[in-house]
Amino acid sequence: MKKQYKPALKLAAIAATLFSGAAMAQSSVTLYGMADAFIGGVKNPGSGDRAYVVNSGGMQTSYWGIKGTEDLGMGTKAIFDLNGFFRPDTGSMGRFTGDSMFSRNAFVGLTNETYGTLKIGRNTTPYFVSTILFNPLVDSYTFSPMIFHTYFPTPQNVGGVSDPGILGDSGWNNSLLYSTPNFGGLTANFIYGFGESPGNNGKNKWGGNLTYFSGNFAATLAFQQVKFDVAPFDPQNANLAGLDKQSAVQAGVTYDFKIVKAFLQGQYIKTNFNTSTNGGDIKHIDGQAGVAVPVGAGNILASYTYGRVLNEVAGIKRNTFAVAYDYNLSKRTDVYGAYYYDKVSGVEHGDTFGVGVRHLF
Repeated sequence: MKKQYKPALKLAAIAATLFSGAAMAQSSVTLYGMADAFIGGVKNPGSGDRAYVVNSGGMQTSYWGIKGTEDLGMGTKAIFDLNGFFRPDTGSMGRFTGDSMFSRNAFVGLTNETYGTLKIGRNTTPYFVSTILFNPLVDSYTFSPMIFHTYFPTPQNVGGVSDPGILGDSGWNNSLLYSTPNFGGLTANFIYGFGESPGNNGKNKWGGNLTYFSGNFAATLAFQQVKFDVAPFDPQNANLAGLDKQSAVQAGVTYDFKIVKAFLQGQYIKTNFNTSTNGGDIKHIDGQAGVAVPVGAGNILASYTYGRVLNEVAGIKRNTFAVAYDYNLSKRTDVYGAYYYDKVSGVEHGDTFGVGVRHLF
């Protein structure tokens, strides 16, 4: 009996090993991230004083994450990504105190080669993606003029205007994000954020973008509308009292001439209020021009952004420029030096300079 069953047992063991290996090959989990820190000096517009610092996130906000996929067959995969920011200068989690653990992305979803990708959870907004892909300093919250004009408020009540910048953060909680397949270089992304406020389902966020890449040319068009910042009826920001909605539209193009890559962007943001307590509705207009010039093993990056912000009684102008040199030590490590200048009408200018290192893992 033992002799009769031995071959069968061996075959069963081999089959189990093969099928187990196949299942393992169809799934993957990856730990990944990026660390960025710099040494320099920071003086904010209107502050008058400079601070000399060791800070995180010079060229890019440091992050780490765990992501994975499982092949479900028929061209479909299950996907997840838990991705959060951290500050290597202090060892703290998040972009700031109180930031959630996985504030960059936290989603689970499905992707299919024919039908596209659906992600459920906290998702990076298409508007943010368009903003960072079409300016040469990408998503630097320290040196990118376009990031400052878009995602940072102006100094409080300068010139009679308190501009909040883009509301709702660069990632939305409780959201659905759908991305189409790539159609000859054209991709569309749509996002919807739930307010999760009983009886106030109209308090929501929605938006999307189109991106097109063809050879040396790329273009984007993005739009979003939000009816709350962090949560419906959020009392944290007094300047948003009476907020009705904020609508934003942005367009951008790039062309790589090989000896220089050119960037152009423009955006219009309108913040509507139900009352005129804070000077009424706010209109915000920006234009950005930039270049990336290959030099040696790196690139010279330069960007200038002009902005104008108006409400019903006053207005301010903002002129911002930055220049940097980013040198690649390897495919995963680079060093950089950068200078940023920011002038808001009515207050003393601000500027930041620094040298730093960035490493992908």
